Amino acid sequence: MSLISVEDALSRVLANVEKPVGIERIPLADCAGRTLAEDVSALRDQPPFPASAMDGYAVRSADCSAIPAHLRVIGESAAGRRFTGTVSAMEAVRIFTGAPVPEGADAVVLQEDTERSGDQVTVKEAPRSNRHIRVAGLDFRSGDVLLQTGLRLDSRHIALAAAMGHGTLSVHRKPRVAILATGDELVRAGEPVGPDQITASSLPATILMVEKAGAEAIDLGIARDTLESLDERIQFAKDAQADILVTLGGASVGEHDLVQKALSRHGMDLGFWRVALRPGKPLMHGRLGPTLLLGLPGNPVSSLVCAVLFLIPAIRALLGDQRAAEDPAEDAILGADLPANRERQDYLRAALALQDVPLSLAHGTERVMLPVAMPHLLQDSSMLSILERSDALLVRPPHAPAAVAGEPCRIIRLDRFC
Repeated sequence: MSLISVEDALSRVLANVEKPVGIERIPLADCAGRTLAEDVSALRDQPPFPASAMDGYAVRSADCSAIPAHLRVIGESAAGRRFTGTVSAMEAVRIFTGAPVPEGADAVVLQEDTERSGDQVTVKEAPRSNRHIRVAGLDFRSGDVLLQTGLRLDSRHIALAAAMGHGTLSVHRKPRVAILATGDELVRAGEPVGPDQITASSLPATILMVEKAGAEAIDLGIARDTLESLDERIQFAKDAQADILVTLGGASVGEHDLVQKALSRHGMDLGFWRVALRPGKPLMHGRLGPTLLLGLPGNPVSSLVCAVLFLIPAIRALLGDQRAAEDPAEDAILGADLPANRERQDYLRAALALQDVPLSLAHGTERVMLPVAMPHLLQDSSMLSILERSDALLVRPPHAPAAVAGEPCRIIRLDRFC
């Protein structure tokens, strides 16, 4: 099977997401990181009444056209405890920030622009009509649609939904992503390591990436290099009704790479295997009944790159995110010379720094701060120490010509995914 492009591979992966996962209605406090399954409209005006924006006195602006103005204080309006009367000629009401403005008043005079003596207040600065008053519905009106389907909710959205009058929201359930590491050479982090073994570093990293993307990670542990061990773990994923099964390693064609064979025994429909990218060429995709399959490479950097490019978009598609296929790359400046690239799309680990650069605009030139990507000298896909010191992946298209420091480039920031 020949190599396919990164774009073609992603298109095929997302095409296999038939529809978003199911919907559940949950309390607002549990909605952080979840994805909206329906538009959310306001159930009330905000503010629901004209409210004072400052501490001071609610007055009729007409009474303060001649300064100083001497008014009689007839009451107080506080947040949660309004003044129920009406402000008439030459009267004022003491008012506090957030309190309802009483009937008859059309302005608020700042406390520092007055002098109080008993029930008399002297206004020293003439207020304009509606001065320091937040009109009803200033922020939003009942019926306004303010949060859209497919939005991943953070604290700002939760605050807005609460102000809109909602105590629960309809969100997509978390996709279930089963993650299986493979290989006799692997042990779990913290367990004793034999003379020919290494720690399965990709397993906990992938679990964290899956959870950060808004999915539920199902840790299937480590399968040994036998069909029996793989069969057992694959059956666990099927029994758990996983939406995605992710395998780490073992998808190549060596004598000990048994993942494809084991999945075929369970009825796998293979979509593609091997993608024209570096690192991460031995990427496998297919279906196992209703479950999407992604076989990521065993090398930890390769598995992370493939998770960024394919696994995270698949999770977002399952969550109903219409931007799941969007290119995550952004513009940057190249910090070092690079040779011409070969036939595979390259993702170089790079550190970022900000640089002040001139930007030509229609009205002249402005200076802006842009990230400068400095690729590390060593790019071996097994080197986690280099990955830890990296802020981004520097994207080099297939057959890209040699590039010189200072030229534009494209980067994918790792903190968005990891």
